[in-house]
Amino acid sequence: MVLRSLVLTIALLTSSLAFAKESYTLKFATLLPTGTAWSKILDNWVREVETKSQGRLKFKMYSGGVMGDEPDVLRKIRKNQLQGGLFTGYGIGRIYSPARVLEMPFLFKNTNESDYVRDQLMPEIEAGFKQNGFELLGWPEVGFIHFFSKNKIESIEDMKKSRIWLWQGDPLGEAFFKAADISPVPLSIIDVYPQLSARHGGIDTVYISTFGAIGLQWHTKLKYGTNIAVTNAIGGLVISNRFFDKLPDDLQQLLKTTGKIMSDKVRKNARFENTRSRNLLERYGIKFLWDWNDSDMKEFLQIRDEAARHLEDSNYIPADFSNRARSLLEQYRSTQTKKP
Repeated sequence: MVLRSLVLTIALLTSSLAFAKESYTLKFATLLPTGTAWSKILDNWVREVETKSQGRLKFKMYSGGVMGDEPDVLRKIRKNQLQGGLFTGYGIGRIYSPARVLEMPFLFKNTNESDYVRDQLMPEIEAGFKQNGFELLGWPEVGFIHFFSKNKIESIEDMKKSRIWLWQGDPLGEAFFKAADISPVPLSIIDVYPQLSARHGGIDTVYISTFGAIGLQWHTKLKYGTNIAVTNAIGGLVISNRFFDKLPDDLQQLLKTTGKIMSDKVRKNARFENTRSRNLLERYGIKFLWDWNDSDMKEFLQIRDEAARHLEDSNYIPADFSNRARSLLEQYRSTQTKKP
């Protein structure tokens, strides 16, 4: 009887120790400020994962850029100081740059087109992330990007006279502005608001989604926005392979399944919130100008194509990947024209 009790005690102790070893903490960073619609979706996802994992997988969240700009977050993930994050196209480009073909300016006419091309390219994009040390859990969306300024912008010449922010170290932005013969002001995204706020700040013009302009409070320092969006900015929910690969199969599956659902919710919400935010910005006094004509669009397409050639030459977005995206786009458009 004593022996049986001893064996049972040892078994329970061993089981408890094994369970304790299965507890994991995922340190996760995002630029998203707390309290926004998107951060609430993210918080709900965290609670869902922690609940469904029965506490075996826990999060430690760092929101609002407290861990620095996206390059800072990526460096900390690679050093295992963090394990995951929610990134814009800028951060995605530092993981797998070909994916940024999806936010080339004026490539897609609507989200149906971008959704189709993205879905077709996604297996290759996921493989590219994995090869570079990351697991892509989901593909949220930042939304349509507009120029915002303290001054009226109604022509490309007006843009050339502006002190336009460039997200420091962004090859896509650098290529676009170089092709447009515009000299931007490189800054970390963390420095944008202070520079807009300063009496003699270094910038007077930015590019961001309508929802982002409100979420980051940039709109309080701006007066004008462009009517037509430049591109539909992408996003990615990622964690390091180093962390993901050590998880048990059930926790890996839990992250992938719920991460995709959460990202799809953010993408859907982004499209709603950006439309709503446009109306809010107008109520806050932002005036939307510049209905680009055929001449403006022709010039912008020439700028886009020159920037694309530079990105292909540098292999940031390889020519074969870019050509495949364009081929898929034409394929989709041909199916739409055949519909009755």
